[in-house]
Amino acid sequence: MFKCTGIILGSALIFLAGCSTTPNDSSEPVPREWSANNPAAKPGQVKISRPVMPVAKGTIPPATKPATPAAPKNTENAPILTWTSLDRWAAENKLAAPVKIPNFPVTSYAIVSRRGTFVLEIGSREASWRGLEMHLGFAPEIIDNQVFVHGLDLQKNLAPLLLAEPLAFGSKRVLVVDPGHGGVNVGTHSLVDGRFEKEFTLDWARRIKSLLATNDWMVFLTRTNDTDIALSNRVAFAEAHHADVFISLHFNSAAPDTKQAGLETYCLTPTGMPSTLTRSYSDLWSDHYPNNAFDVENLQFAVRLHAAVLHASGEEDRGIRRARFMGVLLGQRRPAVLIEGGYLSNTRESEKIESAEFREKLAEAVANALK
Repeated sequence: MFKCTGIILGSALIFLAGCSTTPNDSSEPVPREWSANNPAAKPGQVKISRPVMPVAKGTIPPATKPATPAAPKNTENAPILTWTSLDRWAAENKLAAPVKIPNFPVTSYAIVSRRGTFVLEIGSREASWRGLEMHLGFAPEIIDNQVFVHGLDLQKNLAPLLLAEPLAFGSKRVLVVDPGHGGVNVGTHSLVDGRFEKEFTLDWARRIKSLLATNDWMVFLTRTNDTDIALSNRVAFAEAHHADVFISLHFNSAAPDTKQAGLETYCLTPTGMPSTLTRSYSDLWSDHYPNNAFDVENLQFAVRLHAAVLHASGEEDRGIRRARFMGVLLGQRRPAVLIEGGYLSNTRESEKIESAEFREKLAEAVANALK
């Protein structure tokens, strides 16, 4: 997990202060159940079904080139398989060259734009954006004394945050909030007194709706009572209400582990990239879903929500993550994220989640991120 001490991070920020320069898939698969347990599968060849943004192509010596999936012999929309010099990519995008950060526990480089600082660890998929933990698809490598980054990471992780315009919403804004679980699908349970996840997610969703009602948002809940709603119906609900954005609310569990704690925010894994988390589900890199048309917006939306909820909750940062097994996200045709608002299997966090005041803080954080 990407960790830095306060002293090291503070020193790094001072050091970096002078470095800154200014087609959707027509076939919608059946969503997979959150609780299913499918055998893991090896990634197959990648096939991206929509045009990709141009990415600089680097030449890497064969003897030291990091492993990548084999390229198809003849495809019009070939996947990005190149590894690119981060110096070259920065120069082409009018950014300052990446800078090695002194005194870090692992070899790390920072690249800076006017929007913030992105820090990469060499040989690790763990990274950070403006101090938030996040994860790359492929670990950066040092080749011929230069940092090389996979082209998909440049396109799907670095560019959306360092270069792209921030996510904006129109004047007629529709939000669908999905309180996870319901009915016989109770979710996990509180370590304190056994109360179910489904109760806390519904209360959190109701509070968000109340807070945003006077802020030019139309907010709809996929369920308003203790009812079990199929994942596919939650996706269809968002489509029927012409949602601009979609948020699914959950609380986590690591039972029987009672120590694990913190906040996690998920969005769909881009095509051609391995997921951050699989939980023994199939994770075919070639899978392409309707929601992959919103890869850039998904990440921007996840960052905005994660930062707001993390700050308000005071929880440990477990990062912005990518996954393919969350069926409520796959078929969405809008920016969509899933938030795990803490661990009900952890006594300290479970006590907080059971507090109405804490759930109000979580709701205020989401509302503030959308104002």
